[in-house]
Amino acid sequence: MEKFLMARFDVYINPGSHANTTPYLLDIQSDLFDGLDSRMVIPLRSVKNFPAVKLPTRLMPLVTIGGQDYLLETPKMSAVPQRILKSPVASLAEMQAQITSALDFLFHGY
Repeated sequence: MEKFLMARFDVYINPGSHANTTPYLLDIQSDLFDGLDSRMVIPLRSVKNFPAVKLPTRLMPLVTIGGQDYLLETPKMSAVPQRILKSPVASLAEMQAQITSALDFLFHGY
């Protein structure tokens, strides 16, 4: 099997049991740690699966993949085995500032 380089802000298909509501995982781990067997990810959940309440957009920015809208479920980020992340389907590198801001807001409150 060919090994590919993982890149921060790449988006992968979620192979887990919640893939119907949360079809993607966003890799947020620094590329410096490609040698680890796990990656930190943020689930991308379809906006259709959120209740009709005002969501904290700084904490949970909106992204569009394949014409569909998703929210970063930043509070639900977690480590996953690197082996479950297959070929990336998109990159959110252009949203680095918003993603980093969401992480800063989660951890520091600003």
